[in-house]
Amino acid sequence: MNPGPAPEPMDAGTVAELAGRIASAVQRVIVGKPDAVRLALVALLSEGHLLVEDVPGVGKTSLAKAVARSVDGAVSRVQFTPDLLPGDITGSSIYNRQTSEFEFRPGPLFANVVIADEINRASPKTQSALLECMAEHQVTVDGGTYPLGDPFFVVATQNPVEMDGTYPLPEAQRDRFTIRISVGYPDPAAELAMLDEHGASEPLDRMRPVTDLRTVRAMIAATRGLHTAAEVRRYCVEVVGATRRLTEVRLGASPRATLHLLRAARAWAVTAGRGYVVPDDVQAVAVPVLAHRLLLGPEGVAARRSAADLVRTAVGRVAVPSPPRG
Repeated sequence: MNPGPAPEPMDAGTVAELAGRIASAVQRVIVGKPDAVRLALVALLSEGHLLVEDVPGVGKTSLAKAVARSVDGAVSRVQFTPDLLPGDITGSSIYNRQTSEFEFRPGPLFANVVIADEINRASPKTQSALLECMAEHQVTVDGGTYPLGDPFFVVATQNPVEMDGTYPLPEAQRDRFTIRISVGYPDPAAELAMLDEHGASEPLDRMRPVTDLRTVRAMIAATRGLHTAAEVRRYCVEVVGATRRLTEVRLGASPRATLHLLRAARAWAVTAGRGYVVPDDVQAVAVPVLAHRLLLGPEGVAARRSAADLVRTAVGRVAVPSPPRG
């Protein structure tokens, strides 16, 4: 997929204004969930991937579709089922009788936004087919390596593991998702507004792209280059390190999590219109970036501590860096 010409430089204020327009369009579909929508945009701008976990019927797939339709790019959707095979999503080599050669037929991963619906209903074997594409933005099939789109953004939905017919995501798979969010039930006012908005027609059917791929690439480039002081980078390292020292945790956050934390903090800052990152940005994204990566040990399970609570505990144990003098 040809990424097209290099994007023009963009400042933080312009990124924030464009992100606000995308968020407004998505919130016409997902009513009363501004934080979830903002975190979805943070995942996109940080060059990461989004995992939406919640019970059925709260709008997980609608959120994924709305984010995908807000960008004028190639979008594909895969319904994960127990009989889905890795080749069904990566593509496979098909024998061409006319040329007497095998030809690669791309799968649904060859898009800019891939919606992986109910990802934990497929077997771990099929789930693992996403590992290479999410980390390296490429697919290797039968010895050939094929690049994916730019940008490449996976939005996966999953039901809680305790529900029937689900398989836990492998640890390596969870670690590749930059952010995990839960949509949650709307409050009564938002649910009433949803009835007014969705009662007669489907807002997704009326949704049109807010921006194009070239603009999104420029937004991502501006986020990537956002000023981050050494003190803030060190703060990210210390917060992630603190999760590894918790007695309730069997496996703390990985070095990849540190990188994702920094990138997400940059995206959170730029959506606020700031051209620099502060410790508050790191704290704002710490739970959605780190909680799904922790494996609780016997102490954590016995104490009925949630991973989110443990991330907050880790953040609370790290001294917040002071602003540089002068």
